[in-house]
Amino acid sequence: MKRLTPAWFDQQYNARAAIPEHPAILQSWFERSAQARSSLRCTLDLAYGTGVGETLDLFHPVTDAPAPPAPVLVYLHGGYWRALDKRDQSFVATPFVQAGALVVLPNYALAPAVSVRHIALQLVQALAWVHRHAASHGGDPKRIVVAGHSAGGHLAAMMLACRWQQVAADLPGDLVQDALAVSGLFELEPLRHAPFLKNDLELSAAEARHLSPAAMPAPARGRLWTSVGAQESAEFQRQQTLIACAWGRQVVSVRHSEPDCHHMSVLHTLADPTRRTCQMALELLGLRGPETGGGD
Repeated sequence: MKRLTPAWFDQQYNARAAIPEHPAILQSWFERSAQARSSLRCTLDLAYGTGVGETLDLFHPVTDAPAPPAPVLVYLHGGYWRALDKRDQSFVATPFVQAGALVVLPNYALAPAVSVRHIALQLVQALAWVHRHAASHGGDPKRIVVAGHSAGGHLAAMMLACRWQQVAADLPGDLVQDALAVSGLFELEPLRHAPFLKNDLELSAAEARHLSPAAMPAPARGRLWTSVGAQESAEFQRQQTLIACAWGRQVVSVRHSEPDCHHMSVLHTLADPTRRTCQMALELLGLRGPETGGGD
C-alpha cells in the first residue's frame, strides 16, 4: 500500500464528513422507516440468538392471495460496524415486500463493544436462523439473497463466502444464493489507518486481512453484484474494482455506478424500484429482471 497520510484515509472513508446534509438524511431514514413499520405487515424483534443485538425484524410480502413460498431478502445495515440499527433502515423493505419477497433485517452488536469478527459470526447465526425458520413465515429457505450497504455490503460478501456446512450439519452449502453489496468494503486494511475509525475497530493487520472478502477465495457458488455511487470517493470506487478482480467476473458479474449519488444517497436507490440498484436486487430474488441500463 502507498504511504498515505491519516488525513487522506479520513478524507476517503469518512463519508459523513463529506456530506453536510447527513443529519437530515439520517432523520429522513428514521421517519421513512417508522412509516414502513406502521404501514407494512411486520414481525419485530424476533430473537435469533441470546447475545446483545441478536434480534431481527421480518417484513411480510404484500399479497392477499395464496402464493408459493416467497424469496427471502436479508438486508444488513451499515454504519462502519459501530453505528445505526435495523430500525433506522426499515424503509429498504418496502419495494421488496410489494414485489412479493419476505424481507429480514437483522441487528448485531456494535464496535467497540465487540469486534468485526464477532459481528460477522453473529450474522452467520442470523442467516442460519433465517434458513431454519423462513418456511414458518412464508419464505423459501432455498431462495435467500443477502444485501447490504457500506459495512453491510462487507457483511453481505462475507455471508456469500461462508462455508455453511462447516457451521452446522443441517445447513446447505448454498444457503446464501446471491448477494448485493451497495458501496461495500472488501479490503479492511485501509480502515486501520483512518483516525476517525481505527480506535473503535482496533483491527490488527492480520485481522484486517482475515476479514477482507477480497483476500478470500472466490465463493464456489452464487453471485455478488455491486453498486456504488458515482460521487463516492476514489477508495469506495477502488473497493468495487478490487472485489471484481479478486473474485472474477463469473462471481462479480454485474457492477453498477449510480449517477448523482454519494455514499448515503446511494442507499435510496436500493429502495426505489425505478433505479437500477433496486432492480438488481429484485432480479437476484427472481422477482423482476432489469429495466434500465447500467453495469458492466
